[in-house]
Amino acid sequence: MRSFPADLVQAQQEWGATYRQLSERPGRTELRRRLYRLSARVFFHPYWQQRRPSPAAWWELHSLGRSGRT
Repeated sequence: MRSFPADLVQAQQEWGATYRQLSERPGRTELRRRLYRLSARVFFHPYWQQRRPSPAAWWELHSLGRSGRT
């Protein structure tokens, strides 16, 4: 298991929560904007500058975000 920075995992967790809220209340502009900002924070995090993200790394980060583990 990889060791992701805590702020990256937190951003992924917030992304997942925001995505679920948006699925329950579609069309909410503030939720779409927040999802966009969180996507950029996760995708352009300095962690990814040190190593290329593999599909496995993205999947693991996504799983951490879903489960709420750090």
